[in-house]
Amino acid sequence: MEKETSFSHDDSLALIESMINRATNRFNEDGFLYLLWGWVVLICSVTEFFLLRINFEKHYLVWTLTWAAVIFQIFFLRRKRQKQRVRTYTDDIVKYVWITFIIIMFLAAVLISVIQGWEYYKLIDPIFLVIYGMPTFLSGIILRFKPLIWGGIGCWALSLLTTVIPVEYHLLLVSAAMVIAWILPGYLLRRKFKKTNP
Repeated sequence: MEKETSFSHDDSLALIESMINRATNRFNEDGFLYLLWGWVVLICSVTEFFLLRINFEKHYLVWTLTWAAVIFQIFFLRRKRQKQRVRTYTDDIVKYVWITFIIIMFLAAVLISVIQGWEYYKLIDPIFLVIYGMPTFLSGIILRFKPLIWGGIGCWALSLLTTVIPVEYHLLLVSAAMVIAWILPGYLLRRKFKKTNP
């Protein structure tokens, strides 16, 4: 004997709303994480640049700020997930693009440090600029948001500039990449989110 399942009125409405939102692909990106990481990486890269200029031995320690950002992001995303009534296919695709980015960044850092040694530090910023461009460009395509597309292209252009700019200024190119790829698009995403989600 088959067990009957009953849907309450609220369950039915929630299901219908979920289907409509998935179909219409409502704009859910508020730009917060682009701003968070854009500002964190900008602050770290500019600070490390100046610490290197004054020959501070442990200039790299400034990047421990990123671990604080990671911890904050974990709690932020958990809270956001609890509040979010509906997740779209776009949300899922963008999430996996950025998970791929994190894995590639981690592997690149390990491979550069272990296989070639830290003396090849001049490769780090050019490679990271190339990698920064990938999720930014893809997110722009998925979200149909041109500032992110141009931000990704900007990262790739800046990576090419590292071939003609002295290595000691590469951190400034990373800083510029954060402004054009994550910070400016982040503020524009926030404005668009507020318009489409009053």
